[in-house]
Amino acid sequence: MTYDKNVSPVGWYLVSYLLRFVELDDKDKNNDNARFLSWENSILVRAADQDEAYEKGVKMAHAATEPYQGGSAGVPVQWELVGVTEVLPIYEEPGDGAEIARTERAPRLLKNLKKMVRPKGSFRQ
Repeated sequence: MTYDKNVSPVGWYLVSYLLRFVELDDKDKNNDNARFLSWENSILVRAADQDEAYEKGVKMAHAATEPYQGGSAGVPVQWELVGVTEVLPIYEEPGDGAEIARTERAPRLLKNLKKMVRPKGSFRQ
């Protein structure tokens, strides 16, 4: 069997997608130069390949985009799907210690690598 880094040997994929927050009556909601609050969410999906994982990810992302009345004024708002940002194969069964994603980074100075890490207790949002 040949190795393909784009195929999960365990049938799991990490799908990341980008949502933006819009006020439905905002005249600038479709202005490419306007700023929007956004969230990038990552989910696990079971799929046969990256294309199926993409489709399942889009379907699941759309579940979070129902319009609602926001704030005390009841302004019509919605989280809108901008699109999928990553579809990564998982190489091990999910569980404690399983590697679910990896990112290759360009060579950097050690002092800059050290700036990328954070201490315990600094991850709260």
